[in-house]
Amino acid sequence: MHERKKINIWTGSSFIIFITYLIFLVYPIVTILGQALFVDNSFSLEHFSAFFSRSYFLDTLLNSFKVSITGTIFSVILGTSLAYFFSMYQFKGKKFLQILIIIASMSAPFVGAYSWILLLGRNGVITKFLMNVLGFPQIEIYGFTGIVLVFTLQLFPLVFLYVAGAFKSIDNSVLEAAESMGSRGLNRIFKVILPLLTPTLLAAALLVFMRAFSDFGTPMLIGEGYRTFPVLVYTEFISEVGGDAAFASALAIIAIMIALTIFLIQRYVANKHSFSMNSLHSIEPKKVGTIQRIFIYLFVYGSIFIAVLPQMYLVYTSFLKTSGMVFVPGYSLNSYREAFNRMGSSILNTIRIPLLALVVVVLFAIFISYLAVRKRNIFTTVIDTLSMIPYIVPGTVMGIAFITAFNTGIGGTGFLSITGTAFIMIVSLAIRRLPYTIRSSIASLSQVSPSIEEAAESLGSSRLNTFFKITVPMMMPGIVSGAILSWVTMISELSTSILLYNVRTKTMTVAIYTEVLRGNYGIAAALSTILMILTVASILLFMKISKSDSITL
Repeated sequence: MHERKKINIWTGSSFIIFITYLIFLVYPIVTILGQALFVDNSFSLEHFSAFFSRSYFLDTLLNSFKVSITGTIFSVILGTSLAYFFSMYQFKGKKFLQILIIIASMSAPFVGAYSWILLLGRNGVITKFLMNVLGFPQIEIYGFTGIVLVFTLQLFPLVFLYVAGAFKSIDNSVLEAAESMGSRGLNRIFKVILPLLTPTLLAAALLVFMRAFSDFGTPMLIGEGYRTFPVLVYTEFISEVGGDAAFASALAIIAIMIALTIFLIQRYVANKHSFSMNSLHSIEPKKVGTIQRIFIYLFVYGSIFIAVLPQMYLVYTSFLKTSGMVFVPGYSLNSYREAFNRMGSSILNTIRIPLLALVVVVLFAIFISYLAVRKRNIFTTVIDTLSMIPYIVPGTVMGIAFITAFNTGIGGTGFLSITGTAFIMIVSLAIRRLPYTIRSSIASLSQVSPSIEEAAESLGSSRLNTFFKITVPMMMPGIVSGAILSWVTMISELSTSILLYNVRTKTMTVAIYTEVLRGNYGIAAALSTILMILTVASILLFMKISKSDSITL
């Protein structure tokens, strides 16, 4: 009887998690699939044929692939290079630089786009200096070039964090053996180090590509007519004139199929090249000569400086005086006063809503990771697979799916009317950011030997007591690491929130975006600075809790 009770605890938790995914993930996606496939209650591929029969839509999709692939390539090169220098060589300021790298990554992408317009736009500060003082020709930051620039500087930190973590798993004896056999410099990098990093590079490249492919804020602000797929989906859904929710649903399904295809290809290639590494003697950063040190400092500090330059300039502009929508000479705290007076609720929502979502994320991640590792069967495998779907589905698509599924208005299904509530914001954030904590928790639990739990049970500890008092504490490094990544991505979330928010649930990222569109650059800069401070505080808290001087994925 006691054994049956223990079994029911895990069966019950599996059932609750599965039902939650059915309601808040599968059902919304099935709803938009139905809306895309049925016209006047009859099955039809009309919307899909309309997409594939017009070059306008296909060119837009091709544009998204161009900027996403190019941005991914540059991000992988830059992120991997920086991780290599951080792991292999000694130089000062690594902890400080890591915080700057996180700051560069965790701000909303469209904020970077807006900052680069202020810096390198037609009337930008740097543009005016280059043209008026140095006689440079007009710089064109808009369109393809600008989008790729923002994607690269925004997303290379994700590659850096993944690869820096992988370097810790490489045994130093492997590199020493390669060097003793005459493999040095670039030869060792391409023939030894990069093959060892291949699974990590593929995982990082997938994450970067998905983030770039699903971002609509950057191309909308800096694209200037360079159409991308997420912008098309967003405008088709919300446009008051000519908007078509059913056609937008068809576009959303196409986006899901593309993302799923790329994910499966990446998973196949990664499994083909997968292997395990155990680092008995981790790589020790070595001292370098003067010329090498100068090059490393120039490259590392230069790259990171350029990446955080938009944030630095935003902080500066937040203290400038404003007259209406225009910056005027002099400094003032007026932008902050306006931000707190007009957007105080948005600041509170940015803490309150993601914090509640984080509680859900941590609880679900603990149980799902345990079920996936210790209770592996067909049912728990399905749950683990479902948990990865939000990882590959663009945020705009999830937003459309939630509105379509949980709206009782025109075109809604009438089931579980939560559109426009804080609850739908919490659920959307939790569902979308849960995969980060699950993956890191699974990685952490996989390193815990089951014999430890068996020993506790043999001494009379119940299964549940062992789980909460022994297993969970041993999983804690992975839980905390995943939770901080989920948290910082939740507070900078835009693509789903821009569709789901209302006046009571507006977050800082939505407020920044709307203020930029209105031309209130001072308030937008002040809110961006507050968001950056919140991000830095979260990172420093994570470092203190984990007692770590570095952050890796």
